[in-house]
Amino acid sequence: MTSRVVFTPLNGGNGCSVLSAAPAPDLAAAGYSDAEFAVSGSVAGVTDSGPVDAAEFTTRVIVRRPASTDGFNGILVVEWLNVSSGTDAAPEYSYLAEELVRGGYAWAGVSAQYIGVEGGAGSVGLADDRPQSLAGKDPERYGALHHPGDAYCYDIFRSVGSALRSVHDASHPLAGLDISHVLAIGESQSAMALTTYVTAFDADEVFDGYFIHSRAAARLPLGTVGAGIDVGETFGGATVTIPDDFAKPVFTIETETDVLTNFQFHRARQDDSSRRRTWELAGTAHADLFQIGPFEDYLGSPEPVNRGQQRFALRAALAHARAWVADGVEPPTAPALELSGDGDDAAFVTDEIGNVRGGVRAPCVDAPTQVLTGVVENPVSRIHLLFGATAQIEPAVLMKRYGSVESYLDHYRAAVDEAIAEGFALEADRDELMADAHPELVSG
Repeated sequence: MTSRVVFTPLNGGNGCSVLSAAPAPDLAAAGYSDAEFAVSGSVAGVTDSGPVDAAEFTTRVIVRRPASTDGFNGILVVEWLNVSSGTDAAPEYSYLAEELVRGGYAWAGVSAQYIGVEGGAGSVGLADDRPQSLAGKDPERYGALHHPGDAYCYDIFRSVGSALRSVHDASHPLAGLDISHVLAIGESQSAMALTTYVTAFDADEVFDGYFIHSRAAARLPLGTVGAGIDVGETFGGATVTIPDDFAKPVFTIETETDVLTNFQFHRARQDDSSRRRTWELAGTAHADLFQIGPFEDYLGSPEPVNRGQQRFALRAALAHARAWVADGVEPPTAPALELSGDGDDAAFVTDEIGNVRGGVRAPCVDAPTQVLTGVVENPVSRIHLLFGATAQIEPAVLMKRYGSVESYLDHYRAAVDEAIAEGFALEADRDELMADAHPELVSG
């Protein structure tokens, strides 16, 4: 039985940011506060062998919220922080920050997994010699944190989500906000964890819906006591689908990398329903330039990383998820990315330029100036596989396709109009989408 969870402000020291290189809104200027809390309680655990004794935990939660009640839309978004780099990261916040802030959401990032608190080897080859535990990085601020192991991570996420939802008094991190609905979100390893949560643990009223971004065909394994989960065990694991009778909305968003490579999501494809929606995004990779920004060269990829526009589809998906859980308005449907063959022989069907057919279409693939892919041949590293690639198209080929820079811009503008009209991009992102056009590549 989970005990009552207690929040304590984390002060002192310098703190450890989870922000990526992606540009983010100025929270203070937008009327938002940004604070960290220690969160403590007792939770149940489970391993492959069955339940284990309850354990005490003290982990971290980051809360970014409207400072006043006026701008709050009623939705709390709880992100399962990602630990694939060996430390906590918030990839969903990075992709969604513009919509979160302008839309008036509250966001909380939970250090649910052992590695995020206690440190450990990441799965993407970014280890360094610095102390990886939060306490090792900043003992003054995080010295009291303790994680009992990933046998408890699922109940930690549930118990923290429940405590965030239940605003008791003025000391609560979300004091003053009237929370109507709570969305659980996570990307990559965290999406696999949410897949496990949905299919093995959700039997309560903590979360009203799930936003699962870049999962594999399999789900994250159950953990052990005193250690982290090896995400590598997910790849090649048994295919897991969302139960047909699952009562809450589950919105799954997949990139090209996730559909094929060793993620193999195509094996877990399901028809959409009133409680299940899947978008597969053309021209996207598991991670991209938006996430890494000026640090692209640090990755060591032999070719430019993917420069697709998944952030716009993700922001639209969040807006649809809000309407789905709050008002029962289902998101638009989209075709799957086109495949030839199946099983191990599955491959994308591409157009004459080289971009994949089908899926959610972004302006960069419907009015292309580059070949954008999430699947690279013979990746030299895990990072290379995850970040996909961008290939330039000869200006002469583009000029033959469009005839002029003005004609290209007309095509691109029409693609923006179509994406917004179909619900795969937001009107609020129109200017940013237009700024993402590349007329300089057409003119050479």
